[in-house]
Amino acid sequence: MPAAKPGPEPSGQFVQSLARGLEVIRAFDGENPRMTLSDLAGRTGLTRATARRFLLTLAELGYVTTDGKLFSLTPRVLELGFSYLSGLSLPEIAQPHLEALSRELDESTSASVLDNDAIVYVARVPTRRIMNVGITIGTRFPANVTSMGRVLLAAEPEDRWPDALHSALAEVRRQGWALVDQELEHGLRSIAAPLHSADGTVIAAINVSSTTASATLERIADEFRPALLRTAVLIDEALRQVSGR
Repeated sequence: MPAAKPGPEPSGQFVQSLARGLEVIRAFDGENPRMTLSDLAGRTGLTRATARRFLLTLAELGYVTTDGKLFSLTPRVLELGFSYLSGLSLPEIAQPHLEALSRELDESTSASVLDNDAIVYVARVPTRRIMNVGITIGTRFPANVTSMGRVLLAAEPEDRWPDALHSALAEVRRQGWALVDQELEHGLRSIAAPLHSADGTVIAAINVSSTTASATLERIADEFRPALLRTAVLIDEALRQVSGR
């Protein structure tokens, strides 16, 4: 981390602990997304004890996560930039959250909206090619055989549900997520969750997609689902903040 340029002397209103907390957050970057306590202390010039107190405080507030050794930022730090985000569109708001989710799981993530009986991709973070067909912004797939499609269909009035999917969509609506196992393409698994407008209306969906070789059903349940649902909550919070400005 480059040394800070000398600035004006702090005023009598300067809160040093806040400044140090922000310095800890800024220490993480593209080259240092995960650090040990010693790494962070070295980059910030803080003592290990001081750095530890700030990291644990940020972790308790939800801005930092740790596996007991390495620390990293969570998508919640994006809340600090909501004023800037106020003019952004849904894909622009969702993109950094999808990127964080993709890094966390090392899997592809996407967002889509419903257009009649199809989903349309509006944001995507690929990690590898997992389908025979390339997926880009604007790609369309039948909603009934995709996890995002089922999340979006489940939010529609029941009289629009295909009879063959009635029980499946009722379950998706009840549980708040959808898992599709090799229905769109052999060897492909994905799990999706809804995104909501400020009034609670489902407006889009996000997913994590992988292959049967990489993601067992147990891994999807234990790792993908909780991370996906946390990300959906963060994006919903961002959308509410934007709509309130």
